[in-house]
Amino acid sequence: MAEGKAAGWEPEYEAYGEKLLRAYGTPAASVAVAEEGRLVYHRGFGHRDAEGRLPVTPDTVFGIGSITKSFTAVAILKLQEAGLLSVEDPVVRYLPEFRTPDEAQTKAITIHHFLTHTSGLPPLPSLQLALLRSFREDPDVKDQEGEEVVEKLRTAKPIDTYEQLLAFIAETPFELLGPPGRYFSYSNDAYALLGAIVERVSGERYEDYVTRHILAPCGMDSSTFDVPSRERFPDLADLFAEKRKDGEPYVAHSPVWWQAPSMTAAGFLRSSARDMLRYLDIFRTGGLAGEGRVLSEGSVRLMTAPHARCGQNMYYGYGLMITPGYDGVTLVEHGGNIKGAAAWASVVPERGWTGIALTNLVSSPADQLILSVWNARLGLPLDRRHEVFEDYALPADRLAEYEGRFVSGEGAAVDVRAQGGGLEFTIGKDTYRARPVGPDRFAVRVKELEAPVAFLRREDGRIWAMAFSFRIVRRAGDEAARAEKAGA
Repeated sequence: MAEGKAAGWEPEYEAYGEKLLRAYGTPAASVAVAEEGRLVYHRGFGHRDAEGRLPVTPDTVFGIGSITKSFTAVAILKLQEAGLLSVEDPVVRYLPEFRTPDEAQTKAITIHHFLTHTSGLPPLPSLQLALLRSFREDPDVKDQEGEEVVEKLRTAKPIDTYEQLLAFIAETPFELLGPPGRYFSYSNDAYALLGAIVERVSGERYEDYVTRHILAPCGMDSSTFDVPSRERFPDLADLFAEKRKDGEPYVAHSPVWWQAPSMTAAGFLRSSARDMLRYLDIFRTGGLAGEGRVLSEGSVRLMTAPHARCGQNMYYGYGLMITPGYDGVTLVEHGGNIKGAAAWASVVPERGWTGIALTNLVSSPADQLILSVWNARLGLPLDRRHEVFEDYALPADRLAEYEGRFVSGEGAAVDVRAQGGGLEFTIGKDTYRARPVGPDRFAVRVKELEAPVAFLRREDGRIWAMAFSFRIVRRAGDEAARAEKAGA
């Protein structure tokens, strides 16, 4: 780290952060950094209220979305430390109702596979059905989910309980992506069912177990699974969402908080920057938070081990993503995105750094907000990403191989077509450019930043899916079951 850069990084960083947030229309953000557990930096961007009067503080409460998954992983490992389960146990030992279309593979799926998103479960529409009651209360949901999705859900039945979720998975026709352990594909369903395992093994509600064993020991008094109110949390960030007028997007106040009781363990904790720094100390110290021990050192090593590759140089542990060798340091991280929230938590164990970025708009670049702090302190360009994308020479006549519609069970459809030496990805009403950066790999530009996409081929060379946004999304019309058997 260059000393001059480290000593005066804040002005350049804050100018970059303001520019980045303006580009995405983000109303408020809270960025906080600690060294060896001591808060050394906080910047509140924008205002936490819809009227634009109240500042963002280290105690402003935001949604954290899927960062909740790391809390679920901690809960599972605490139960393992207590001798009540093992991560190598089959899921059906604790959830005998768990069924997929392949009985043999179902019995082979372990808690470890759920923790690492390698169970073989494809993206399913379960989360939308778990959110259905919130959708029906939210007048802005059509802008966020799309008219087609809302129409499909109009007469659907909500998934309110773990039992209903298990029944839905058992009754839904789908093809597993492959045998357990073969593919990484992000699964909210797997983490929701880990919450069910926590309840059945501990005898406590998931929310109560996490509060008693994690939030309370970490001193996280501004954190809650309930819908937060200003009466309980005066320092609360209002929610915003992207809406459309005459086909053009704009950002507006959207006050309805979404809840999904059967999916709480996958992404519904709310917290503040100060609380999150207290929690992240677990992964900086090897299990300690404040004066007490929350996890054993062995459990922290399990959580932060690179179990499954989920990017070019990124791996998934248990509820955490690991990027080794980032300019000589390791990044231990996780993000979260849900209506009114985009968040990113990051730990650099070798330097004793912990950082958190919280925002109140789902499309905000929270990952880059905190990564650019590390970039500044490491003497790197502020806009450097986790992965550096180099141009790749791909013959224009090869681009047609990638064309087609790729459909996710979570509701998204991506139309891909060749255009101008690259690809265009159309998702809903938005189209994004993608450039080739490697064999079967592209970088998709969304506003100021690029994200990776990889296409997957069968043994016969035909493309059957894409890995996009950490999910495997199948090509429409592909005979996935036959392809998987051929590759088994």
